Amino acid sequence: MGLLDIVPTGVITGDNVKKLFDYAQEHKFAIPAINCTSSSTVNASLEAARDQKTPLIIQFSNGGAAFYAGKGIDNKNQQASILGSIAGAYHVRAVAKHYGIPGKPSASAFALWLALLS
Repeated sequence: MGLLDIVPTGVITGDNVKKLFDYAQEHKFAIPAINCTSSSTVNASLEAARDQKTPLIIQFSNGGAAFYAGKGIDNKNQQASILGSIAGAYHVRAVAKHYGIPGKPSASAFALWLALLS
């Protein structure tokens, strides 16, 4: 049974993340986390994962997320980092499924965004 028999393609959450991590542990492989700074780096990461037939974690650091938002936005109070993480998460959710691999967005600023929505 392959990974795509266990979890869907695209962004996964909740129990599917646990299934992915359990599958990786059972089959003795690591899941790479790629720090993305733009839609181009997100797309390149997804293409590479698709070509290698591997899941991945899309990561947005505070600095990478601020860069994603654009240099024209002040990062006072982490504003650009939060906006960039949100924009990046929307982008990942919109395109990841179409690359045919499971993935998980993750980052400190992204986690902050999730906390703000709670």
